[in-house]
Amino acid sequence: MIISINGILTEETQAVVSVYDHGFLYGIGLFETFRTYNRKPFLLAEHLRRLTDGCHELGIAYEPNLQNLTRLIEELLQANHLEEAYIRYTVSAGVEALGLPTGDYTKPSEIIYIKPLPPRDERTYLHGKALQLLKLPRNTPEGMYRFKSFHYMNNILARRELGQYAWATGAEGLMLSEDGYVAEGIVSNLFFVKNNTLYTPSLDTGILPGITRAHVIDLAQQLQFPTQDGLYRWEDLVDAEEVFLVNSIQEIVPVTTLYTPSGQVYTVGTGSPGPITRQLIQRYAIS
Repeated sequence: MIISINGILTEETQAVVSVYDHGFLYGIGLFETFRTYNRKPFLLAEHLRRLTDGCHELGIAYEPNLQNLTRLIEELLQANHLEEAYIRYTVSAGVEALGLPTGDYTKPSEIIYIKPLPPRDERTYLHGKALQLLKLPRNTPEGMYRFKSFHYMNNILARRELGQYAWATGAEGLMLSEDGYVAEGIVSNLFFVKNNTLYTPSLDTGILPGITRAHVIDLAQQLQFPTQDGLYRWEDLVDAEEVFLVNSIQEIVPVTTLYTPSGQVYTVGTGSPGPITRQLIQRYAIS
């Protein structure tokens, strides 16, 4: 694939960063993942707002350029002969001396990765997927709230644990906070429905303030469904009428089965995607 490094289209096999980039040395870097619809990046302004806020907190001198980024993405689509794509836009701190910095990062690196969208399994959206409760807790965020940062070891360890459950092939893994509250999936935010109200874990659990999470809350409010965030337990999911997961690539994915680490199985609601989940799926990318 051809990717972009600091605005220059580059064959991925030729793409390099310095070993002194503080993204490599200390994990000082942020990224956003999104997809295109009709060759246009979806919710790009919202992704750039989160990225900009995070960079400012980390002392990375970054200012977004929506038009320039949109142009680069179109060039990458053309160069890679793609109609639609999965995009990862990365801002790394850049090259500095070995050792912790004393000031801001003034020369960050900007990298745009691109690849084909994964095949869409319509059966998952029609019949739902499973959610596996994990033993590994969600680690605490780097700051007041979680950055979408290079620090992904917690997620990788969670994925390794998920692979240990033979019955959970194809499932998403669910992490709890250290206090035992429902937090988020390995690559997703979580929602559940009870009595026509849409619930989602509070940011106080240490979850990522997901762009898709915020978009779904807005969609639900447009459809006049009450929404609420808070601190919830695994038992709230077991008792829920509907459960679903969201992220920028998979959109809204119904959950119809819940597994515990011991292999206990629970069916969500009627065992099929519920009416609120279905309405949100229908409205997701056309709002």
